[in-house]
Amino acid sequence: MSGKTLTRMDLSEAVFREVGLSRNESAQLVESVLSHISDALVRGEQVKISSFGTFSVRDKSARIGRNPKTGEEVPIQPRRVLTFRPSHLMKERVASGNVS
Repeated sequence: MSGKTLTRMDLSEAVFREVGLSRNESAQLVESVLSHISDALVRGEQVKISSFGTFSVRDKSARIGRNPKTGEEVPIQPRRVLTFRPSHLMKERVASGNVS
């Protein structure tokens, strides 16, 4: 693993180079897209990006967990969690990147 992280700045720089918008417009476009995705997820909607994957929010119910160190039972509160399911194309692309 290279340890590199793709950031918002990297995305806006890619939009700047590929699309030809100004750096400021590219940054605003990336922020707008991420904001639309976030807002949809907050509303409980699924976000499907073709050839990439699906983001969705799941409600997890309350349950009893266990502290692995002490064995003590601990109540875990109900919560909403974000899940991502990659598309088959994305899975294949990532898998082919692992072949040396």
